[in-house]
Amino acid sequence: MDTPRMNIPERLAARMSMAEQHEYLHARFSRRRLLRGGAVTAGALAATGALTGPATAAPLLRTAPSTEHVDGALVAPLGRHLTFGEDPSTQMRVSWQVPVAVRKPFVRIGTHPWNLSQKISAEVRALHTPAGVGASPDVTQYYLHVALERLHPGTTYYYGVGHENFDPATAHLAGTIGTFTTAPRGARKFTFTAFGDQGVSYHALGNDSLILAQNPAFHLHAGDICYADSSGQGKPADTFDARLWDQFLAQTETVAKQVPWMVSYGNHDMEAWYSPNGYGGEEARFPLPRNGPDPKNLPGVYSFVYGNTAVISLDANDVSYEIPANLNISKGKQTAWLEQQLKKLRQRRDIDFIVVFFHHCAFSTTNQHASEGGVREAWVPLFEKYQVDLVVNGHNHVYERTDAIKGNTVGRQVPIGGTSRPETDGVVYVTAGGAGKSLYSFPVPDSYEGSEKPLDSVATYAWDKSGNKVPETVHWSRVRFTGYSFIRVDVDPGGRGRTATLSVRALAESGAEIDRFTIARKSRA
Repeated sequence: MDTPRMNIPERLAARMSMAEQHEYLHARFSRRRLLRGGAVTAGALAATGALTGPATAAPLLRTAPSTEHVDGALVAPLGRHLTFGEDPSTQMRVSWQVPVAVRKPFVRIGTHPWNLSQKISAEVRALHTPAGVGASPDVTQYYLHVALERLHPGTTYYYGVGHENFDPATAHLAGTIGTFTTAPRGARKFTFTAFGDQGVSYHALGNDSLILAQNPAFHLHAGDICYADSSGQGKPADTFDARLWDQFLAQTETVAKQVPWMVSYGNHDMEAWYSPNGYGGEEARFPLPRNGPDPKNLPGVYSFVYGNTAVISLDANDVSYEIPANLNISKGKQTAWLEQQLKKLRQRRDIDFIVVFFHHCAFSTTNQHASEGGVREAWVPLFEKYQVDLVVNGHNHVYERTDAIKGNTVGRQVPIGGTSRPETDGVVYVTAGGAGKSLYSFPVPDSYEGSEKPLDSVATYAWDKSGNKVPETVHWSRVRFTGYSFIRVDVDPGGRGRTATLSVRALAESGAEIDRFTIARKSRA
């Protein structure tokens, strides 16, 4: 049947929270309409043997009607991606997708490619998006997950994903076997990479290839992962297309099947159909550590420790004045948890560095989004109080890096090649939003390695509580690059009595270096 398109007056849409949008969509596309369109419940899916995990594991577990059984030998898994559990040294999550329902999905794992004797059943999280909710036709997507526990630290494992009649342990499927390496115990040198706002494009694919060449231990994706919701305004719209997730996961598989892909949530990641908080779709695709303050409402808020470095993922939709669809969804729990985490981590002698990543920028000068006043108000004082070493954001589709900032002004200038010491200088903020989507612009010329045009000040703006742009003149914009890029961070624990360093390099999609700087601390080991 022809399902009606959404037609919501702009003024009404502007006032709707994410939870209200979810309620509106489910009232409009009721169970009666879904059944008339041929959908069945998760219970019916389980009866076919296609759902092996708990039916409550992800929101809206529905699928299209059963058709003639497809031989599993004809169904190839796709979109493999890894995420850490709460302890990267002993826990890994293996995820993938299948184009149709399969029977008895599983992961095989071992420490040698010729011995994948351990076989673990997978959980299926099926997302049904009916025609009319967005731009796509009726779509059902099948995401499969296995939580690997009690792994050995610092160990390389081989794994293969499969299902009935598709077994990676057979000789002709040996080419589908992947690898991952758990975090070592203790402080070691390692590399990680980061960016935000990737989407699907040739530029995104190019960045993936370059990231793989860095051999990172993990990758941080600072929000706006896929852009199935192309509007990103936190409003109901006809622009949502769930099929873009298929393209994104296929594009990213080359890297993410061997490098844990740790995500935070941006404004384009609020997909109202799947759950009241907008994150049900994300939960079905990316199993993340559940050690945050409120995993039910804020599944993208978590932390993990790798070597001497603690990483915290935050959900800036909770504090965003610019796009308030989920404003104050945590009712202050996230900010209180952040302070508790920062205090606890700073007291640990085995941790030198704290890296925080999230989507909306605390400090940026672009013409499009500039700086988020909600982040500045809620979190920047905590970053300074607990001497956070590096903050990584997306949202603005450029590369920009600040000097060390203290009290919303320059604590110390950090030129290209310079060094900052957070204990005395302040916090360095990096906007790494040039991962693959169309680029933004600055109100002033670019200034980057090999083409430096330093300025004393930049006229820009920040968002206030009323959603207004408040003009400001800032002095902290040190490096600006309008191009596709990402950052590479090399962590050196130094050793007892020596200096521990985060050596940060920004690389353009050509591989050219556009920025470099160092964060230094006396090693606590």
